[in-house]
Amino acid sequence: MKIRSRWLAIFLVLGLVLAACGGDGGETTTTAGGGEETTTTEDMGEETTTTEGEMMDIATDVGVDLEAGTITVGLLSDLTGPFGPLVSAIVAGHEAYWGQVNANGGINGLEVVLEVVDTTYDVPTHIQLYEELKDEVVAFGHSTGSPHTVAINADLQADGILAIPLTWYSGWSDPEINANLLPHGTPYCIEAMNIIEYMVGESGVDSPTIAIASIPGDYGLDSAAGAALAAEALGLEVVYDGTGLIIPGDAASETEVAGDIAGSGADLVFVTATPSIWSSVYGQAIATGFEAKWSGAAPSWNPAFVAEDSPIKDAVSRDMIISFYADTWGGESAGAQEVTQIMEAAGAPPTDYYGEGFVEATILHRALEKAYENGDMTQSGVLAAAKSLESVDFNGLAPTEQYVGEPNDIVQRQIYILKPDPSAPTGSVVVEANYTSDIAAAYEFTGACYVLEG
Repeated sequence: MKIRSRWLAIFLVLGLVLAACGGDGGETTTTAGGGEETTTTEDMGEETTTTEGEMMDIATDVGVDLEAGTITVGLLSDLTGPFGPLVSAIVAGHEAYWGQVNANGGINGLEVVLEVVDTTYDVPTHIQLYEELKDEVVAFGHSTGSPHTVAINADLQADGILAIPLTWYSGWSDPEINANLLPHGTPYCIEAMNIIEYMVGESGVDSPTIAIASIPGDYGLDSAAGAALAAEALGLEVVYDGTGLIIPGDAASETEVAGDIAGSGADLVFVTATPSIWSSVYGQAIATGFEAKWSGAAPSWNPAFVAEDSPIKDAVSRDMIISFYADTWGGESAGAQEVTQIMEAAGAPPTDYYGEGFVEATILHRALEKAYENGDMTQSGVLAAAKSLESVDFNGLAPTEQYVGEPNDIVQRQIYILKPDPSAPTGSVVVEANYTSDIAAAYEFTGACYVLEG
């Protein structure tokens, strides 16, 4: 299913009108420039100076039309699958970000246009839509899902195209895997180390025990691997290991895992799954009278857990600790304040996930600017520019990223820690910003915590 960003923007009341265009697949060199006006714009804490009229020879092949003045970017997005509510808000963040950039001169006078498609969180659909878009876009502003991005990774490398994963699999920080990927945020396994060490302090229990469970696949297994590493480092007894045992679409597996967690008597529970599966396991476990501190990878959380009509609202507010990768709606950082102001002005309802769209878009923005500066806006030129970025700053919205150096030095280790709050505009509040546990700080990253199969 292919959805123009124009449709999504109207649906989310953003009021941004975007169109799409593609390249012809053949490399050309065109002189870019027009009048002599110089403008300075500020976005996400950085100033960008655009000189219109500065004559430059720019190489292009796919996705950049200098005559039309457009740069087309693809988003492989789960809009209607299990992460649809989250990803739709992230896409809205992209649209708002690029709307601001385009209104202030674009990329040296070139308008960025989004081509948004709905992958439905289905791997074959993801592959099909990648094939449809790869000859239309200069890069992919995000690719939702670990297995899905894994499935197109070899093709990205063969085709020489950049993609920003909308997934925090630890392998994206491994140079043997990420040749065409620009990761960001704390990987699932290091995130798990952070949140479990924090949970131990919150539990109020000496020598707490832990139960670990997850869905299969790179998302669930990478996160569970980090949880196991944290338990070992902290000397926690794992009283139940349900790693990979929750099967999406199999309600019986949810019930079985929930029962086993409750029967384990664990003080801490770490479950990584989709929000609907997480809430099902949680709800069934606490229905037995079981009580513990609960968490999981950030995508396991959904603000709907604390909606007025949610049957788990009060319990989850008591039990859950949430991990997050960036500052939130109305957060204290200048970057979060900017996101909030822009989305409020667009009439968008509060949610914390817009910021992720701004983070992804900022990374691509810097890559496109660098490619223009290099005079090479071909697909391979944008990829090369992205891989040369030494620092990308988000004005406090998220921790600074760098893409030059050794993996252990550049892998992200900071997270935000939130707790559910039904009275908060987005259902949660930040209790610890830019948190790094002792385990995560000391962890030597030499490769993926969970090694991909195939």
